[in-house]
Amino acid sequence: MRAVRITVRVRPGASRTRVGGRWGDGEVLGVSVGALAVDGAATAAVCAAVADAFAVRPREVSPVSGERSRTKVLEGDVDADAGRRTLEELLSR
Repeated sequence: MRAVRITVRVRPGASRTRVGGRWGDGEVLGVSVGALAVDGAATAAVCAAVADAFAVRPREVSPVSGERSRTKVLEGDVDADAGRRTLEELLSR
């Protein structure tokens, strides 16, 4: 396993959790979570949702930067090749 970095754009307070779609022109993954951006709840929900999407344990995904921002960089313990394929699939949704 190797750490893979994923940039996400968060939509807190959504009606349902969703991981997928491209935000902007780059490789920024859209993530919607029901948790509000209060006391780190949205960040924790985003980490859990991304972990689920990449089929790893929630503790294997953590924020690297942007904990208080809608745009975050997450790091996950994901196989590099499998992680890249999963990211491409999620971005194309």
